Amino acid sequence: METETTMPDAANAVDFAIIGAGPAGLMAAEILCAAGHKPHIFEAMPTPARKFLMAGKSGLNITHSEALESFLTRYGAAEPQLEKAIRAFSPDDIGAWANDLGVETFTGSSGRIFPTVFKASPLLRSWLKRLEQGGANLHTRHRWRGFADPSNLIFDTPEGEKTISAHTVLFALGGASWPKLGSNGDWQQAFKGAGITLAEFQPSNCGFDSSWSAFFSDRFAGEPIKNVKLSFQEQTVQGDFIVTKSGVEGSAIYALSAAIRAALVKGDDASITIDLTPDRSTERLTTALSQGRGKKSFSTFLKKATGLIGVKAGLLREADPGAHTLEADALATLIKALPIRLIRPRPLAEAISSAGGVVFGALDENLMIKTRPGHFCAGEMINWDAPTGGYLLTACFAQGRQAANGMLNWHEKHHSK
Repeated sequence: METETTMPDAANAVDFAIIGAGPAGLMAAEILCAAGHKPHIFEAMPTPARKFLMAGKSGLNITHSEALESFLTRYGAAEPQLEKAIRAFSPDDIGAWANDLGVETFTGSSGRIFPTVFKASPLLRSWLKRLEQGGANLHTRHRWRGFADPSNLIFDTPEGEKTISAHTVLFALGGASWPKLGSNGDWQQAFKGAGITLAEFQPSNCGFDSSWSAFFSDRFAGEPIKNVKLSFQEQTVQGDFIVTKSGVEGSAIYALSAAIRAALVKGDDASITIDLTPDRSTERLTTALSQGRGKKSFSTFLKKATGLIGVKAGLLREADPGAHTLEADALATLIKALPIRLIRPRPLAEAISSAGGVVFGALDENLMIKTRPGHFCAGEMINWDAPTGGYLLTACFAQGRQAANGMLNWHEKHHSK
């Protein structure tokens, strides 16, 4: 989609303004175009959907094939507020939508759904083309700075500050993770100044620091730990994670990150337990370890009896430097439930997503801001949280559609001629 050169201004109000050209904003624009309108989309960055494109570099995971009832539980405390929107635009609907854009999808072994081309760029190109043909106007390098009055919006642009009037507005400004891609949360000051209640942003789907020894950190930083089970509180996930210089990160860690973060915020212990051999029972390990080391080194004995080598063996020693002195049953128990204490989340700027933002209590059932009639919110700038695996994008898509339908109803009631 080309950037529109003819700009609206405060003297010539547009019917629909969308601020933020990420998944939620673009999906809202699609609904408005389908209803015969020509929304104006304002994007701070030089090009739209930069975070969407970055997320797709390693394989664009647009949704998940999990049964819907189970799928909805992934949103935790926000499930009641998100359920209606996601049921209205479900994972099955997302697959059909992508296919309608000419992008076929497939379901991976993990249940995640990807475009067959894996990347985000073909889908985005087709999507932007559809929006352009539908009459949407994209204005890049327009960073929203605040409210001038109930209907006027202030933007910083390459030509200087501009004030634009809009009858109906959607804010889809993203959270506060990956700020270099545009989601820097700088809209919070204007929202707070307008009396809109916000929850503090926190890192989500993030890594955590531990307290590695210098030897372990230098030797194993960057090493993946594959096929393990991680448990925290009542949650258990099986998958992989990566040892970092300061701690841990990766998909299995991200799946537990909300609960770990909540514990750290409360000052509680945040020790995860790791089953290093999920395919071997404690009894089987105990039997193998009971054969005795003989003259073997501990590393050789451990490899022969349990299959643990490299970073997994290193992690065992890191968690318990005296592991080599343990009896067979105690060592087997340690291997099946290795404790690793996490001490803090990595900075918000490093997180895949963020929790926090506009609280649901500040919005009505159509995502309109209660104190600012005609102004709506959608996507990650609202205070909900979700793990990776397609859940984040699904909720952004669904809320974009939910807000757009609310905008149409509002506009018809208050501004139609």
